[in-house]
Amino acid sequence: MPPPGPHAMPEPYVWDRTFRTFYDKIDEQHMALFVGLFNVAESNLDEDVELAVKVFTKHFHDEEEMMKAANYENYEEHVKIHKAFLDDMKLWQSPVAGSTIAIAKDWLVNHIKIQDFKYKGKL
Repeated sequence: MPPPGPHAMPEPYVWDRTFRTFYDKIDEQHMALFVGLFNVAESNLDEDVELAVKVFTKHFHDEEEMMKAANYENYEEHVKIHKAFLDDMKLWQSPVAGSTIAIAKDWLVNHIKIQDFKYKGKL
């Protein structure tokens, strides 16, 4: 996973309005991604890890479908970024190291505010 990004993690680790893409479906799914990572950090149980992977997988699929339908110019690059993160995440086994969770939390914050914000108004 990449080094920490320029955007600070919210404390507490919850979605807030600064993460809005203005696509309701995506914003709702982003909220669920925050919850998923928060739950893994709090409980570190197998079922929370599995649920987080499912939620990320579904969101990436849905977001990519919206990009494809809109002929989004950065589609290919965005899909590669999703795949790399998901490939790492699918290797997680409970208990997930705190450092791994911290990297994933930072990745999500910066992915939304850097990569996802590029498609605002284009889908």
